[in-house]
Amino acid sequence: MNTLLTQVPPPHTVPVHPAARQLLDRVAADPGAPLRLAVVAPGGYGKSVLLAALDRRYREAGVDAVLVDDADRLGADQLEDLLAGADGPIVVAHRPAAVAPGWTLLQLGPLGVEDVALLMEFRTGEPADPAAAAELHARSGGVPRLAERALLGRLEEFRPELDELDDDVLRYLIAAEAGAGRNLDLLCALLDRGPDQLPAIVEGARATGLLAPDDTLLPLAAAAVRDFGPPARRLTTVQRLVELQLANGLPVLDLARSLLGTGSTGASAAAAFAAAAGEALPSDARLATRLFEAAAEAGDRSPAVTAGWARAAALSGDLDTALRLADGMLGAADADTRTAGAEIAATVLAHRGELARSAELYHWAGRADAFSATALVGTGDIDGARRLLDSPAPGVAPTLFAGAASRMARGIVDSVSGCATETLSTLLGAAAMLEPALGGTLLPDSPAALAGLAALHTGELALAESVLTRALKSGIGGDLLAARHRLLLGWVAMTAGDLATAAEHRDAVAGRPLEARDELFFATLELGLARRASDLVGLQRSWNRAYQASMRQQTDLFTLLPLGELAIAAARTGAFAKLSGQFERAHGLLARLGEPPLWTVSLVWHELHAAITLEDADAAEAHLATLTTHAHCGRHPRALATAAQGWLAVLGGTFDPDTISAAAAELHDLGLRWDAARLAGQAAIRTSDRKAMVQLLEAARQFQGTAARRDPGTTEPAGGTGLAALSERELEVARLVVDGLTYKQAGSKLFISGKTVEHHMARIRGKLGAADRRELLATLRELLSRPDAP
Repeated sequence: MNTLLTQVPPPHTVPVHPAARQLLDRVAADPGAPLRLAVVAPGGYGKSVLLAALDRRYREAGVDAVLVDDADRLGADQLEDLLAGADGPIVVAHRPAAVAPGWTLLQLGPLGVEDVALLMEFRTGEPADPAAAAELHARSGGVPRLAERALLGRLEEFRPELDELDDDVLRYLIAAEAGAGRNLDLLCALLDRGPDQLPAIVEGARATGLLAPDDTLLPLAAAAVRDFGPPARRLTTVQRLVELQLANGLPVLDLARSLLGTGSTGASAAAAFAAAAGEALPSDARLATRLFEAAAEAGDRSPAVTAGWARAAALSGDLDTALRLADGMLGAADADTRTAGAEIAATVLAHRGELARSAELYHWAGRADAFSATALVGTGDIDGARRLLDSPAPGVAPTLFAGAASRMARGIVDSVSGCATETLSTLLGAAAMLEPALGGTLLPDSPAALAGLAALHTGELALAESVLTRALKSGIGGDLLAARHRLLLGWVAMTAGDLATAAEHRDAVAGRPLEARDELFFATLELGLARRASDLVGLQRSWNRAYQASMRQQTDLFTLLPLGELAIAAARTGAFAKLSGQFERAHGLLARLGEPPLWTVSLVWHELHAAITLEDADAAEAHLATLTTHAHCGRHPRALATAAQGWLAVLGGTFDPDTISAAAAELHDLGLRWDAARLAGQAAIRTSDRKAMVQLLEAARQFQGTAARRDPGTTEPAGGTGLAALSERELEVARLVVDGLTYKQAGSKLFISGKTVEHHMARIRGKLGAADRRELLATLRELLSRPDAP
């Protein structure tokens, strides 16, 4: 006669634990063998499944066996009466406890990954994916019940089980889910038990099968406790934990996080949310925003919470919320609240391209003159900036942050003085000072971003990449400045001709909502990539977005690079006249600052290329004169002036190939590899000297190839250089196109479409490192005319 004290699992359920399967094999081989076995494991480890399988084995063999599940729920006398007189096999299953003498012990531990895969196969009828099995094992800890319920989407079955738990055990599990399971002092206070009484409660929690070996909740168990435990009990338990932590001045972030979304209100909940938000702000502005908002909803509308909420919202990139809250703070009766509101609003306006208004608010706040001075320089008011820095506001503590901000401002002021030889060093020093002083600081711009801009304007691309990469990794300025640092890194890569890396940085920002300043840098980065890839369709498509972004952004000193890129694209798309007002404002700004070489040279270099595209010789000569004027300020302006002179000579048809090669080599050495390759390539296709053409083409290929710079979407050659890098089909296409056939005509001869011919030509251009179609055709003519051409 078999006896089962629990509901028998479905007949198709099969034990997957190796020890359970070995026991079943023994019983199948010799069902009548005497057996006095205690199966011991926490809840959910498969004891009932094993008993059900044993029951089937013994019934099939006609053996009377006594099988007792959940024996730990029976009293000693009850169990003794049940087993009295039994002379067949006896199997008793219970949760961890001492085993009486004379009994064989079988302990069921957690499943391994392979066993979880077997369970998945049994329950789904299909082979288990190894990765899915490993993931389920990690979430369930190998506990069969957890794994099975997750697999079948039945975690809600924990609801009645949790309702029936001993109150102390349930509160312990809730505390563990909230992150307090290893704090013995906190647990003793929560449960109102002494340290000597706590182990019994922990043992009860272990018996549920929800704990890992280190007594932390397994991931799926934590979800079950959080989502299906009694809501009222969970809320009161967590609130009590929070009160205890606050009373002792201890961190509450983990506990308060678990209260989010529960609708907790009142003074203690509000205090917990506010304290937790302050803890989260330095590392997670988005979480801090949610916590400050929860504090306000819980009843705390104090200026401190409002200011914290606005600051966190700005750091996380939610500038609409930040500006709304800050604007309300500007009318507060308390001076400190008004000041905080002004600083936050000033920061938001700086990111939205309103530097003049930003400077005004910073100055009105009276505690951020360094930021105000930086903004004033950006708008062309150098005298106002110097007055602020020479007469700092009293009462400002000389913190590391204040020192970094002041150094940044002085670096920007110095950047418009003479050749600005110390500017980059000053800004790099400010960036280094700010890194350890960060802590959730709200910034209108970072020293790293300004250093990166200055380095871009002076040809120090390696320094720009280094300082911006460090700023991105260290999270300076939160999410608000992450996009700016990323976009500037894209600009560095594009300027160096590394179009693939530039595209990666662009793609990392694509799809995110961008403020006016970042939108301008993003749109012109796309524009620049399309231009350098000779993608006329992409250029036209990107032009509209870039132009609109430029109209939303007030012209300032720190957006001259995008304006320069916009100028060349406008010249190529026939829209240059639309930018006349912006260039008038830009040159008016530079004139007010005394035509500083650091900021002037790069803009004029771009304007020169726009003039070349427009075939405006007078404008080109004027730009060359400006570049020559500033050539004494260092290697970068001198190289641009020399290259500009070379460009005009090339276009005029009277140039010395050696001089052009030297000018292009100087650009290459400065990291301007794309510009170097283009100058050499354009010179090659305009010379009638065959030897010079070969020399210049080879130089162009080297300049483009040295940096491994290739257009996004092109493939690297499988091996070899020149024609050796081309496939047989690419050689066929190249010959037909060089012979003058259109893509459609060449396709007809090869029985392929004209579009396919176009794709082949794009790959050929990438392999040969040609900057555009004209340079590609010239290169192919030269290579195919060689005696050794295949």
